[in-house]
Amino acid sequence: MGDDGFSNKDEAFQAFDDIPLSPPREDTIGAIIARRYSRREMLKGSLGVTAATTLFGTAALTSASSTAEAAAAPAAFRELTSGIDETHHVAEGYQADIVIRWGDPLFKDMKPFDPRTLTGEDQARRFGYNNDYIAFFRLNRPGTRGLLCVNHEYANPEVMFAGVGGRPDKNDFAKITAAHVAVEMAAHGVSVVEIALDRGKWRPVVGSRFNRRITALTEMTADGPAAGHERMKTKADPAGRKLWGTINNCAGGQTPWGTYLTGEENSHGYFWTDQKGPDGKRLTKGIGGPLQKTNERYGIPSNWYSWGRFHERFNVDKEPNECHRFNWIVEVDPFNPNSRPVKHTALGRFRHEGAETIVNKDGRVVVYSGDDSPFEYIYRFVSRNRFKPGDKAHNMRLLSEGTLSVARFDADGTMKWLPLVFGTGPLTPENGFNSQADVVMYARSAADLLKATPMDRPEDVQPHPTSGRVYAMLTNNARRRPEQVDKANPRPHNDFGHIIEMTSPKGDHAAETFTWDLLIKCGDPRVAEVGAMWNPATTADGWFACPDNCTFDAQGRLWVATDQGREWARKTKKADGLYAIGTEGKERGLSRLFFRCPVGAEMCGPCFTPNGQTLFLAVQHPATDGVRDWQPFGRDSTFEDPATRWPDFKPDMPPRPSVVAIRKKGGGEIA
Repeated sequence: MGDDGFSNKDEAFQAFDDIPLSPPREDTIGAIIARRYSRREMLKGSLGVTAATTLFGTAALTSASSTAEAAAAPAAFRELTSGIDETHHVAEGYQADIVIRWGDPLFKDMKPFDPRTLTGEDQARRFGYNNDYIAFFRLNRPGTRGLLCVNHEYANPEVMFAGVGGRPDKNDFAKITAAHVAVEMAAHGVSVVEIALDRGKWRPVVGSRFNRRITALTEMTADGPAAGHERMKTKADPAGRKLWGTINNCAGGQTPWGTYLTGEENSHGYFWTDQKGPDGKRLTKGIGGPLQKTNERYGIPSNWYSWGRFHERFNVDKEPNECHRFNWIVEVDPFNPNSRPVKHTALGRFRHEGAETIVNKDGRVVVYSGDDSPFEYIYRFVSRNRFKPGDKAHNMRLLSEGTLSVARFDADGTMKWLPLVFGTGPLTPENGFNSQADVVMYARSAADLLKATPMDRPEDVQPHPTSGRVYAMLTNNARRRPEQVDKANPRPHNDFGHIIEMTSPKGDHAAETFTWDLLIKCGDPRVAEVGAMWNPATTADGWFACPDNCTFDAQGRLWVATDQGREWARKTKKADGLYAIGTEGKERGLSRLFFRCPVGAEMCGPCFTPNGQTLFLAVQHPATDGVRDWQPFGRDSTFEDPATRWPDFKPDMPPRPSVVAIRKKGGGEIA
């Protein structure tokens, strides 16, 4: 997730977030898709833009109020009208309520939230900032009590703190103090909070024994091949096994044994150097030292935040190994607030978007994850040992040993999982790999050598619960040149993204070879040069750009959240939202808008309760992305002057990232 849209003219913003770090390759996913789907095939299929308009006419692209609404739909609701304004909107017949907001207290001895007096110590006992992935764990059989586990990805100091202003990529943090950094560090990580259904609305149980904050300072441990590795050792931890904190927590997953997985994504942005170039700006490459090559492959340092000014461990000049202790998958037991989170190094080190799990037919656990950066890869982990129902202690060790693989997509519609195993193929000392620890720690470099397929920013990679299919959200890649297109990444300058469907043979998620296809290519189907591909019944409100998080409901229907970044005005002129998408039969590729965010916000973390009667959504960074292009406002937001004060709309309260609960009016299953 994060700020992922950019203009080719905005070099400063590109440098801030989305510079490709993988080596140039000809066999990218765009070239593979291009080879697989000829123009003739596009025109023959029901997904082609030209086919949609030629065979069905412009009625296929009309608004939701037209006859297109009567077409087969992936879910039964009246489609929401797209647009953008100061608040959120949900489909007719549904109610969207705020469950918990940034700064809400988790414990009974706390005062009401006041952002002007907030300290790091206080924030560490309150709901964190920029809520992202959500998981719900039921506490009672009726499902009226549960634990909500929520990621907190990053901080927006310009709207968090009075008098700061600006954007992190446009200033040198001159106004950020140690006190601000303490709040930022405490606002990251994870919140575990008990919630209860009370008269049709979900509310936090303040003071619950389960309530917990995990921050950038929380003690945790590491297991797997890289635990204790020389490059995991620091001055504070000479053994390389006791770690502190988790940061930039993006998406995640729920394990079958009742724990929570959180993915560390853009951790590189927190690492700082004191070294400056001739222009007086801090360097982001060329800082020298034995780790320069490997650090640059991971974008370290990036100097997004000023934590390195006040904490040596985030300064690569003073603590060069701390950066290796992030970009992992972390497992949290939400039912035991005294448990120590575990970083599972066997799952590889890269910018994890998430970690979605499924129990394979042979009992082994499979974890899918994307590396959220241009031209990076899709990964799969298969546990060595098998899941044992009811044996939580055994199951919590399953992610410690197994085989990590990376995906290669071929133009014939097959794909192979290439094992990242020390001593196999080029993963040898001659190429800088001296152990499996080196392989997982530098998984990106290992995948480069295996010639995995560079993708258009892999976001969520979600297995369907029963079909054997897996869906990968590829959000965008405006850096892809025409000569770099391939069958699985078919468009140059891909501003809009697409969704790939991977199918395991006979439901075997551990198989070496899958097949693959395209579900949709995003963007406006009315503009031929965009090259969008949708079901022709998709309306003007139903098409979208930049798929990000996704989930399946109890009926096995796909729901996709979007993240256009600050370029929504150029891409769609729509707010980010949540869409229901058909994957089978006549409904395949049919998308319908169900919920949309307030201006400047990103849609994250869709999560259904087991009975399907509540849908939780995370709305993060309201009032920030692209608000300069929103004509009613027309400038960058600050704490004092935000584009919206959602969700409180009080003059003394800034915009607050929040979790929303959606329920059907009168009760019943969603859609």
